[in-house]
Amino acid sequence: MQYSQLGRSGLKVSRLCLGTMNFGPQTEEPAAHAIMDSALDAGINFFDTANVYGGSKARGWTEEIVGRWFAKGGERRERTVLATKVYGTMSDRPNDSRLSALNIRRALDASLKRLGTDYIDLYQFHHVDRDTPWEEIWQAVDVAVQQGKILYSGSSNFAGWHLALAQEAAARRHTNGLVSEQSIYNLLTRNAELEVIPAAQHYGLGLLPWSPLNGGLLGGVLKKEEAGVRRAEGRSLEALTKHRNQIRRYEDFADELGQEPGVLALAWLLHQPAVTAPIVGPRTQEQLDTALQALSVALDAEALKRLDAIFPGHRPAPEDYAW
Repeated sequence: MQYSQLGRSGLKVSRLCLGTMNFGPQTEEPAAHAIMDSALDAGINFFDTANVYGGSKARGWTEEIVGRWFAKGGERRERTVLATKVYGTMSDRPNDSRLSALNIRRALDASLKRLGTDYIDLYQFHHVDRDTPWEEIWQAVDVAVQQGKILYSGSSNFAGWHLALAQEAAARRHTNGLVSEQSIYNLLTRNAELEVIPAAQHYGLGLLPWSPLNGGLLGGVLKKEEAGVRRAEGRSLEALTKHRNQIRRYEDFADELGQEPGVLALAWLLHQPAVTAPIVGPRTQEQLDTALQALSVALDAEALKRLDAIFPGHRPAPEDYAW
């Protein structure tokens, strides 16, 4: 396993992060526990979850599954860099969502209880709260850090200017601020290159791409369709229809390289200088095993150029659209 510092922090995390969003709704608890054991044995020490994971009628379910896995012992908690998130609505009460000081305090304590631990390594803001001032957010985080309940803070789904606001507010308080940003980023969705990635690099934030296979579109969807294994539906079908020619060229290039399309998509992310660890969310052991293969794939300059030709990226703003 390869490890990297998480942004400018001293924390070392594996180059792949295990996402747990499917645990519960898609993957039954025994299988989820087996996947986590396998990930840990493979050297993945970075696990990501969120208080809302579990489905609309069972929010918190995924954290409980992870907590029961920790409770098995074997230094599972000590060997894991644990990341969870706050923001999403947990009940119909008006203060059980977003980033008020009140919700941060309550949501953190609830996550700690479900996870069966007394601290969170990386506590992440799942979305931007445009109604709560950063002074209030950082005050609540500072209290939690002083209590030993949080070690580091991160963001998710922030724009570049939101990262700037957060970091400048933290600097005024002489605190660390954010050390990471989770953003949708993959070969097909590269908007983060405009402003999010430049902002993250400027402020020393590690980038944690979610949806590295773009909902499966980069995971060999045409091959699976032709084999009758799986057919795209809903939004995936719309996206596939729009990008079918690109996906065909991509899958053909993966064949040329002798790689599975999903492995190639992860390998491309691992070659991007801003990326700390793509978040992989396996439903099965087989999917985790496939993701691990990306760690050993080396792409040369020509291969990266070919991928850019299939899926054109962005230059940083404003150069992308102005001189």
